[in-house]
Amino acid sequence: MFFNRSKRASVHDDTFQPWMDSLKTCIRAPRLCADIVANLVADLALFLLLAVAQAPAGYAQQAWQAIGPDGGDARSLTSVPGHPDHLYLGTANSTIYESNDGGGSWHRLARLDSADDMVIAHILLDEDNPSRIYAAAWRFDKPEGGLYISDDGGHHWSQASELRNRSVFSLVQSPSNAKILIAGTLEGVYRSTDSGVTWTQISPLGSGEIHEVESLAIDPGNPDILYAGTWHLPWKTTDGGQHWFSIKEGLIVDSDVFSILVDPVEPHIVYASACSGIYKSESAGRLFHKIQGIPTTARRTRVLRQDPAHRETVYAGTTEGLYKTTDGGHTFRRMTGDDVIVNDVWVDPENPNRVLMATDRGGVLASDNGGESFTASNRGFSARKVQALLVDSQDSDRIYAGVVNDKAYGGAFVSDDGGVAWKQIAQGLDGRDVFALSEAQDGTIVAGTNSGIFTLSKDADAWTAKNSIVNTVVHPATRIVRHQRITVEKPEQQTLELDSRVYALDTTGDVWVAATAGGLFTSRDQGASWQGGPAADAIDFHSLAVHGATIAASRLNGVVISTDSGRTWTPLVLPDKVSQVYRVVFDSEGTLWVGAREGLYFLHKNSTTWMWLERLPLVNVSGLSYDPRQNRLLASSRGADFIYIVDPKSLTWTWQRTGYPLYLVRPAGGRLLAASLADGILASHAPSQTQVSQNMADKSAQK
Repeated sequence: MFFNRSKRASVHDDTFQPWMDSLKTCIRAPRLCADIVANLVADLALFLLLAVAQAPAGYAQQAWQAIGPDGGDARSLTSVPGHPDHLYLGTANSTIYESNDGGGSWHRLARLDSADDMVIAHILLDEDNPSRIYAAAWRFDKPEGGLYISDDGGHHWSQASELRNRSVFSLVQSPSNAKILIAGTLEGVYRSTDSGVTWTQISPLGSGEIHEVESLAIDPGNPDILYAGTWHLPWKTTDGGQHWFSIKEGLIVDSDVFSILVDPVEPHIVYASACSGIYKSESAGRLFHKIQGIPTTARRTRVLRQDPAHRETVYAGTTEGLYKTTDGGHTFRRMTGDDVIVNDVWVDPENPNRVLMATDRGGVLASDNGGESFTASNRGFSARKVQALLVDSQDSDRIYAGVVNDKAYGGAFVSDDGGVAWKQIAQGLDGRDVFALSEAQDGTIVAGTNSGIFTLSKDADAWTAKNSIVNTVVHPATRIVRHQRITVEKPEQQTLELDSRVYALDTTGDVWVAATAGGLFTSRDQGASWQGGPAADAIDFHSLAVHGATIAASRLNGVVISTDSGRTWTPLVLPDKVSQVYRVVFDSEGTLWVGAREGLYFLHKNSTTWMWLERLPLVNVSGLSYDPRQNRLLASSRGADFIYIVDPKSLTWTWQRTGYPLYLVRPAGGRLLAASLADGILASHAPSQTQVSQNMADKSAQK
């Protein structure tokens, strides 16, 4: 039997979006349609009543901001012609950032797509009209993307229809005719002669050679002379694409050409970077010769950038650092460590000593001495994938973030001022991803990683591994007693190393608990040793919750529970409708809440009857936490940008929209914090708006 209730609703500009999300779920999972449609009808009817009653009052959209940790994947850089302090930054998560102080700080300008997997590979500003911006984009693992165009400095965007949903890997503008643009796609080369309004393919349709166009260059004096670098050698046309010919002489066969550079004064000088190295031609591409000085291990040179004031100076951004030549390619010198993956290089046209790099994981790196040294320049830019978020129990301004996919640039970060400034604390983690964070009673921070558990003592700068599993294993043994052979049980200690992925931790009590890919583990000596393994014959646990001696842990297809602090485990019988489980939490009354594919369920303490929060328009509840100070549940769905705030007593709820795809939510003093899938930590800065929304609904309901 499921619980039915009368719902209090809130009204604001995005009211219909949660219900649209529910309808999408109905389409993906027809077995849920009956319940979803019934709820939507009731919810929409209530919305119409509230809208009429509340229309004059309106609703102020909740203000959310990304607060760090700074850094992440940066892909492309450009500046406004004549205004080098005005910069644009393209990312790998569908977002464009803007800087008005030469890259000293950034702010989020626009998100080109609701998904977070689109790479903004190139950004161009129209030479004749700098308010017109072009952004070339492609998606990871999908042949999709597009060319996006803005006519108001990046505030509003539209797509070029001929390139809609096409992966656009390269984009250039003719130096001699700003109306001519060239785009490189999976299908071939496209040209526009009207500033990007219309596009025509100028490479042969269905060509077996000129496709997957990674790089482009245009002759500075003749827009009909084009160079195209593909995933299998370069090509050239001298008549605007009517005829093409291969320019592979001197290149290693089947080289991927990542970047092409044509000298603006002597256009017969052409540089090309490929997976096999850097090449230079002094015959407009008829013959290339390989440049020496860059080791073959750095062969993936993603970008070549010429110093606009010193043409003999060329920067080569590789997958193993930044290289620089000051003699036209005769010699190269590496300017950074080999751990820097360079995606783009920008040189200030008015101050060539000012050099910026867009890098993987490290974000933007800046130099004021021609590349001799670099420092991070990421204030306001966060493209981190945060999977763990912890607020200090004594100080809500002290925040810890666990980051994945960033190797030496990631691990764990801490802020002591509510997210204004962050410090990386990765020493001892050796590049591990952090999936879980918890605080012990003595203030020790405990991290669950992709390979084991680590602790950080208060005021320490390095993590210590805590991965010793000490289990007592009983083996049968044979003894001779009074001339008779008998079998007895002989206990032995077995010591192993915990090296599996740790998805969840609770170290708030005397018994520490860890949910891992290898099962469930407990420690009664603050992590010095762990006991456990498969629980109820199951492994791969992703979430856990503790209420006194009672522990609940979930895996995708089930929940187990222990009433003796983890010594024994018993499977819970879930409602028939529940097909997948994502999160479990206890509230202060001991009620167990389960975030599931089908919505939010709860089981009161000492009860065997599950209840369903029937009209909550949220499915795939992958983010769920309990706020004991305000006695509320915070629920979210992976990838959606909504937070639902549920009162566990009245079973009423309100919701907020963050504008960012979410992973989980946590309370922090008078505001909420959220971990996002691609934008770092998010913070609400107007927590009172939720209560305003609820009060409005209350007044309407009373009428």
